[in-house]
Amino acid sequence: LRSCTTAREVEEHNIYDLAFRPDGSQLIVAAGNRVLVYDTADGTLIQPLKGHKDTVYCVAYAKDGKRFASGSADKSIIIWTSKLEGILKYTHNDSIQCVAYNPVTHQLASCSSGDFGLWSPEQKSVSKHKVSSKITCCGWTNDGQYLALGMMNGVVSIRNKNGEEKVKIERPGGSSSPIWSIAWNPSKHTHTHTEIETAESAESPYYNEETSSVLQDEICMCHTGLCVCFRDEHNDILAVADWGQRLSFYQLSGKQMGKDRQLNFDPCCVSFFSKGEYIVMGGSDKQASLYTKDGVRLGTIGEQSSWVWTCRVKPDSNYVVLGCQDGTIAFFQLIFSTVHGLYKDRYAYRDSMTDVIVQHLITEQKVRIKCRELVKKIAIYRSRLAIQLPEKILIYELHSDDSSDMHYRVKEKICKRFECNLLVVCSQHIILCQEKRLQCLSFTAVREKEWLMESLIRYIKVIGGPSGREGLLVGLKNGAILKIFVDNPFAITLLKQNTSVRCLDMSTSRSKLAVVDEHNTCLVYDINTKELLFQEPNANSVAWNTQCEDMLCFSGSGYLNIKASNFPVHQQKLQGFVVGYNGSKIFCLHVYSMAAVEVPQSAPMYQYLERRMFQEAYQIACLGVTDNDWKDLATEALEGLDFHTAKKAFIRVRDLRYLELINSIEERKKRGESNNQLFLADVYAYQGKFHEAAKLYRKTGHDSRALSMYTDLRMFEYAKDFLGSADPKDTKLLMKKQADWAKNSKEPRAAADMYLTAGEHMKAIEIIGEHGWMDMLIDLARKLDKAEREPLSRCAVFFKKFNHHGYAAEIYNKMGDLKALVQLHVDARHWDEAFSLVEKHSQFRDDVYVPYAQWLAEHDRFEEAQRAFHKAGRQAEAVRVLEQLTHNAVVESRFNDASYYYWMLSMQCLDIRSEMLDKSCFFFFHLAELYHVYHSVHRYMSEPFSSNMPEILFNISRFLFHNLTRDAPMGISKVDTLYALAKQSKLLGAYKVARHAFEKLQGLKIPSRYQDSMELSCLTVRSKPYRDSEDLIPMCYRCSTNNPLLNNQGNSCINCRQPFIYSASSYEVLPLVEFYLEDDISDEEAVSLIDLEVPRVQTNSSWQEMSSAESQCLRMDDGTEDPEDDPFTAKLSFEQGGRAFVPVLVNRAVLRSMSRRDVLIKRWPRPLSWQYYRSLLPDVSITMCPSCFQMFHSEDYELLVLQHNCCPYCRRPIDEPS
Repeated sequence: LRSCTTAREVEEHNIYDLAFRPDGSQLIVAAGNRVLVYDTADGTLIQPLKGHKDTVYCVAYAKDGKRFASGSADKSIIIWTSKLEGILKYTHNDSIQCVAYNPVTHQLASCSSGDFGLWSPEQKSVSKHKVSSKITCCGWTNDGQYLALGMMNGVVSIRNKNGEEKVKIERPGGSSSPIWSIAWNPSKHTHTHTEIETAESAESPYYNEETSSVLQDEICMCHTGLCVCFRDEHNDILAVADWGQRLSFYQLSGKQMGKDRQLNFDPCCVSFFSKGEYIVMGGSDKQASLYTKDGVRLGTIGEQSSWVWTCRVKPDSNYVVLGCQDGTIAFFQLIFSTVHGLYKDRYAYRDSMTDVIVQHLITEQKVRIKCRELVKKIAIYRSRLAIQLPEKILIYELHSDDSSDMHYRVKEKICKRFECNLLVVCSQHIILCQEKRLQCLSFTAVREKEWLMESLIRYIKVIGGPSGREGLLVGLKNGAILKIFVDNPFAITLLKQNTSVRCLDMSTSRSKLAVVDEHNTCLVYDINTKELLFQEPNANSVAWNTQCEDMLCFSGSGYLNIKASNFPVHQQKLQGFVVGYNGSKIFCLHVYSMAAVEVPQSAPMYQYLERRMFQEAYQIACLGVTDNDWKDLATEALEGLDFHTAKKAFIRVRDLRYLELINSIEERKKRGESNNQLFLADVYAYQGKFHEAAKLYRKTGHDSRALSMYTDLRMFEYAKDFLGSADPKDTKLLMKKQADWAKNSKEPRAAADMYLTAGEHMKAIEIIGEHGWMDMLIDLARKLDKAEREPLSRCAVFFKKFNHHGYAAEIYNKMGDLKALVQLHVDARHWDEAFSLVEKHSQFRDDVYVPYAQWLAEHDRFEEAQRAFHKAGRQAEAVRVLEQLTHNAVVESRFNDASYYYWMLSMQCLDIRSEMLDKSCFFFFHLAELYHVYHSVHRYMSEPFSSNMPEILFNISRFLFHNLTRDAPMGISKVDTLYALAKQSKLLGAYKVARHAFEKLQGLKIPSRYQDSMELSCLTVRSKPYRDSEDLIPMCYRCSTNNPLLNNQGNSCINCRQPFIYSASSYEVLPLVEFYLEDDISDEEAVSLIDLEVPRVQTNSSWQEMSSAESQCLRMDDGTEDPEDDPFTAKLSFEQGGRAFVPVLVNRAVLRSMSRRDVLIKRWPRPLSWQYYRSLLPDVSITMCPSCFQMFHSEDYELLVLQHNCCPYCRRPIDEPS
C-alpha cells in the first residue's frame, strides 16, 4: 500500500465537512461561513458560495447529482442546485450539525442539537422530530428505508422514513463516549463465507469458497477439534466510531458484529470506499488511516499537522480527500500493489489486504484464508504456502496429496518480524531476500544458510528438486544469473550478461535459460555452452512450456508471443504478464486478476508441418489444437507417408474412413508391397485428388485401378481414356456403371436402355417395373426366352402389381407355371378362371377352393364358404365354420337357422364317414329336429300372434317335451316348452296334461312376466276334470293301441314300443310303420321287389268279429285284403307283454306283396342303412323330402314349399334335382 499527495490547499478556516458530487467531478467544502466548490480534475476553486451568516458545519450531495445542501451554525439549511444556485432555505431552532440525502428518494435529513427534520422536493413543509440529545452525525441505508442518528449521549437511533424510531443502540460508556461518526457500508452484494477455525490457530482460518452457494441463516456445526461457522454478512452494516476511541459494527437489527476495535485516538470521521471494501478514518491522531471493512488497520494514508475533522473517498476511485482543523485540504491517491505467488497451476494472491485466496487455475476452485492482518508477502511451492504478516510468517500445507485438493492447514508459525524484498518457500525452508542478501530459514526460524550477492537481487524462483535440497534461480541487477541449492552454501554462476535481469525461467530439461532484461528483450541461452540461441524484443515476462521442451511464450506491448524451436514468433493480442505456460494453457496476470488462457497451439504445429517434422508437430498438437488442425496434421502426415503419425492423428478426430485406408496400406506392407507411389495414389484418391491419383496409377502400371476409380465416380469420359485394348469385360462393366449413374441421376429410361444393351435384363426390368412402363415391359417379356425364368417371373410380378393380370397370365402360360397361374387368378379373385383350371388340373383343388372359402367367409357368405371348404377336402374347416354358425344362431335365438346348420353338420359327418362321426351324425340330426320344433315354440312365446293352430302348437310342445332330457340343449327353454304345452292343453281340453305341465313348471325358475298368468292358469285348471280329451289321444298304427298324451316311452307306443313317425310340419302321428329287411336281402333287391306292381283285390266291406281268450273285437273291414291275404299285416303281430321292441321284419315274399305307392324309403348315404316305411292308410297322402327325408302331409308340404320355395327343413330348392 502506497499513498501519494496529488493536491494540497490551505484555507484560513477550519474544514468541518467535505462532499463529492456523485460523478466525482466536484468537491464541496464547508470552510468558515462559505461553501467552496472545487474542480477535482485540477484542484481549482470553481466558486465560493455565500448565503450563511455563520460557520458551515456540514454539506451533502444528492445521489442523482442535481442538488446539494449545506447546514450552518446560523440554524439554516440551504439547498443548492448543481449549477451552484440556491433554491431553498429553511431553519431549525438550533445550529445544524449534519445533513444527509436519501440515496433513493432524495429526501434530505437535517439534524440539529434538539431535533431533526425531513424535507423532500414534493413537500412544502419540513417534518421535524424532537430528540433527547444532540445529534452529531447521520446516514441513510443503501435502500433509503432507514436513517441512523449518532448522538452525544452514546446512543445510535435508527429511524424509518417517517422519523419513527425502530432500533436503539446504546454504546457502553454512555455520554462519556459520544458517537462522533457513523457510516453505512455501501456494498450491494452479500458475501457468503465458510470459515473453519482450528483450536490451534484461531487467527488463521481457511475455507472453500463456492460462489454458487448462498446461506441465508447462521448455522453452526461442531466436529472433533473443528468448529464450522457459516455467517451471512447482510447488506446493511453500520460502522460506528465514538470518542471512547472504539470502532464497532452493527447490523440493521441492532445486533453487534464482532467485538469493538480499539483505536487509541478520538475518531472524527469514518468513510467507506465506494464498494465497501475499505474504510478511511481520521481524528485526533492527526492522520488518516486505511482499515478493512472489518476494522483491521492496514496503514497510514497521510499525516497532517492538526486534527483531521473530515475525510471522503472519491466515488469509484482510489482517491481520498482530507479536511483538517488548520484549514488544510489534502488530496491523496492510494496505490494497492499486487502481492501474489504462483507454482504451476496454483496461484495465491492477496485480497482485501488481509485475506489470501488460493486459486486452482485448472479447476477454477478457490480457497480463502482470512488472516485478519495486513498480508505483506506470499510464497507458494508444491504443497507449501507461506504468508508474511507484520509480526509473523504462517506456513500452510495441503491436507492431502491429491492434485486437486484445496484444503490448507497450518503447519508452522514463525512469530518474528522480518523485513525483506522477496519471500520464497521450499519444502522445509523459507528464503528471505534482503537487497543483496539471501537468508535460508527453517520452519522453526533457525537461520541455516546465507548468501551475499555482488549486486541487488532482482528475481528469484524455485526450480524444484528433492525435499530439503531444492534449487533456486537468481537474477541480479548486474546481469549475473546464479543457481543456488538450499543445502549448498556456494552459489553457482550460470552465465552473466551485460544488462539487468527482470525475469527468468528454465526449460523442463534445464538445458535452456530464458531471460528478460531491463531493455525488455527476451534472450534464450544454452546453459551448457553459454551460447545465445536467439533473442526477441518487446518482452516483460517469459515462461517455458512445462510439457514441451522447445516452446516458450513471452508477453509485452499488449501481445502474447509464442515461439517454438527456431521458428518465427507467433503473436496474438493479450493484456498482462505471462507467469506460467502449461500445455495449451497460459497463465496471465492482468492488473490484479490471474486468468488461465486456452491458446491453441496451431501456429507452432504448422511451423513444424512446413518442415515435414511430423513427430514434433504431433507432440505440439497434443498440447491443444482444434479438430481442423488435427485433420491437417493427419492429412500432411498421410501425404508424407508417415502412416504411424497419421494414424494417431486420425484416431484423435475419429475419422474411420482414413483409418481403414491406413490399416489396408499396413496390411499390404506386411504382404510385401513396397511401392510408395501406389500408396500415395490411394491417398490422393481418398482425398479427392482424382487426376493426380490417376496419373500415379498409370505411372505404376495400374490402369485398371484408374478405370475402376473413374467408373465409380461416374466420370465415364475420363474412364474411356483408360480402356484402350482392355478386356471386353471392362467395356461391359463401364456400360453397367454408366447405366447405374443414369439411374441415380434420375434418367431411368436411358438407364433401362443401357442395362438392356449391357445384357442386364433384371436391372432393366426393375427400372421399367418401378416406373410402370407396362407396354415396354410386355415387349421385353415377349422377347425373352421361356428358359429365362427369373426375368419372366419378375415381369409377371410387376404385371400383378399394376393389375395387368392378362399380361401376367400370358407370362405364366409362356413359362408353363400352372401353379403361379392358379395363384394369379386366386389373388385377382377371378374365380371362374380358377375353377376352369381346377376342372382340368384337379391337383390345384386346394389352392383354389381354400382361398375361395376364406374369401366367402370374409364377405359373410358362410354357408357357401362351408361348401367350398367341403369341396376342397378341408373337412375340419368346414365343420368349424358350421359349428360357429350354429353357435351364433343359437345365441341370437335364430333357432330355425340353428336347426338347418345342425342338419348340415349331420350331413357333413356322413361325408367324413368315420365311426365316431356316425355317432355325431345322429346327435346333430337329433339337435336339428329339436331346434326345428323349438323354433315354433319360441315364436309363440315371444311374439304377440302365432300363425300355428293350437293343435299344432300342442303337438309340437308335446313332442319337444318327450324329447327333452334332463339337460336341455343350449337356447331351448324348458319353461317356454312346458308353458306352451300347459296353455295349449288347457285350451284343447287336455286338462290332465295341463296340470302335469303346471306341476313341472313349479319346480323351475319362472320369469316374472309369466308368474301371475301361470299361477292363475294353475288354479283355474284345477277346476277342470282330471282327464284329457279323447280327440287328442294318439293311436299306434301297428297295434291300434291308444297311447296317453304323456307317455313314459317318449315318442313310442306303450304297447308295442313301435316309434311314432311324425309329420315335420304339424307333428301329428303319420300312419307309417317302419320295417326292416332280412339279413340276406340287399337294398337294391328290396327296391326291385317292391317296384314289382301287384294288383290289389277289392272286397266288400263287412263287419268281422275277432275273439281271443283275453278280448273280443268287432271291426269293419276296410276293403283291403285279409291278414291272411296281406303278408305285411301278418308281420305286424308281436308277442304281448314283452318289454323289448320287436321290429317288423319282412322277407322277399312280403316285399313282392307291397305296392310301391305304399312304401317310403329313406335312402341314406353310406355307411348308414336305408330305412323302409309302409303306409297303413294309403288314402292319406304323405310326401317325403328327397334331401332330408323328413315326412309331411302332402298338403302341408306343398303349402310350405310355395311359401319358402324350398324344403322347410333342409332348405333344398324345389328345382334342385334329387
